[in-house]
Amino acid sequence: MLPGLGEPERQRLANGAELVCLALDDSPLVCLDFWCRAGSAWERPGESGLAHFLEHMVFKGSQSLAAGEFDRRVEALGGNSNAATGFDDVHYHVLIPPEAAPEALDLLLDLVLHPRLEPEAFAMERQVVLEELAQSEDQPEEVALQRLLAQACPGHPYGEPILGQRQALLAHDSAAMAAFHQRLYGGGRCVLALSGAVADGQLARRIATGALADLAPAAAAPAPAPLRLIQGEERLVLPRLEAARLLMAWWQPAADDLEGVLGADLATTVLAEGRRSRLVERLREQLRIVESIDVDLHAMESGSLALLEAVCEPEELPEVRLAISQVWSELMAEEIGAAEWQRAQRLVANAYRFGLESAGSVAGLIGSSSLWGRRQSLQQHLELLQLWSPQRLREQALPRLDPAQAYILEAVPA
Repeated sequence: MLPGLGEPERQRLANGAELVCLALDDSPLVCLDFWCRAGSAWERPGESGLAHFLEHMVFKGSQSLAAGEFDRRVEALGGNSNAATGFDDVHYHVLIPPEAAPEALDLLLDLVLHPRLEPEAFAMERQVVLEELAQSEDQPEEVALQRLLAQACPGHPYGEPILGQRQALLAHDSAAMAAFHQRLYGGGRCVLALSGAVADGQLARRIATGALADLAPAAAAPAPAPLRLIQGEERLVLPRLEAARLLMAWWQPAADDLEGVLGADLATTVLAEGRRSRLVERLREQLRIVESIDVDLHAMESGSLALLEAVCEPEELPEVRLAISQVWSELMAEEIGAAEWQRAQRLVANAYRFGLESAGSVAGLIGSSSLWGRRQSLQQHLELLQLWSPQRLREQALPRLDPAQAYILEAVPA
C-alpha cells in the first residue's frame, strides 16, 4: 500500500494541455515538471538530433529572458533546474521553495514555450552538442550500445542516437528548430506536473489562466511505428575497450501495457537484480566468469527493451553465453521457489515505492503517465503486480527473454 499518498488532481485546459497536481504533506519543496511529447522519436527525416538540440537552446533564453538569466534567477530563488530528452518525450523541471514557486513557474513556462532561438546562439550551441556527440563516440561502451540498438531496431527511431547524426546537426538552422518547436510544443502534447508543497491550490489557479493556457493547440502528428526487434548477432572490435562486453536485447511490452511491463520487471529482477539473482549468483559468484552482469528494463511507448550487459574477458564469452542460456532454461523448466518469488516482488514493489518519496520523483511519475494518457490510480501499480505468479511468469514473461530470440553483440578490445 501507499500510506499517506493521495491521488493526483487533474485539469485539462481548453487547448488540450493538462495540469496534474499531487500534494505531499511533508515536502519542504515544490517540483514544477513540464513534459512534452517531443523526444527524438518524433523527428521527421532530416531532423535528426533536433529534439535534444532544442533542449539545449531553450536555456539560451526566451523573448523576455536573456541567455543564462533563467538559471541565475532560479538559483537566486533557492532552486535548481534541469532537463532531459528521451526517445519519446522531453521534460524540464524546477525544484524550488514554495514561496518562490509562482515566480519560478512563470520563468519556466516563458523559457520553454517561447525560446528565442537566435542564430548566433544557435551556432555556438551547435558546437556544444557536437562536442557532446564526440564524447559519446569516444566512449567504446557507448559505441557498442548504440550499435546494438541500431542493429536490433533497424529503421526505427529507437535505433537512432538521441544526440543525432553529425551531418544532420551540421545542416540544421534556427528556422528548422523553430518549426520543430511550433509543431510539437503545443496544447494537447504537453503536461505540467506539480508535486510537493502545493496543497493550497495557488499554483494550479495561476496555471489555468497563464502561459500554458495561452498555448496554441498542437496539430495531430502520426505516432512512431510500433517497435519490431530482430534477432541476430555480431562481433564488434573496439579500440580502447578495456574488457569484453556481451550485449543482448529483447523486445518487451510497450509502456501502456503496465501489467506486461511489470511482468518483464519481475522476470529481469529474478534474472539479474542483486547478488541472489540467478545470473549474478551463477556467473559471478559461482563460476566467476564475469566482472559484472545485469539486465535493465527500459519501458518505452512504442515497445520496451530489456538490455543485458555482461563484462568479462574475451576468452570467456562462449562460456558466458552458454551459462546464460542454461540459467534461462532452468528457470523455464522448474518452479520458482516461494522465497525467491517474494524477493522479486518485494524488490519491484519497493523500487516503485521509493520513487514516490520526493517531490521531484513524484512529479516525474505523474507527469510522464499523464502525458501518455495513463491516469490509473497510483495504487494500481502494486495491485497489478499481485496478478503475477511464478507459473504465469514462466508462461508469459520469461519466454520473451529467450537468449535464442535476442539480438546479441559481442564487443571485444582491439
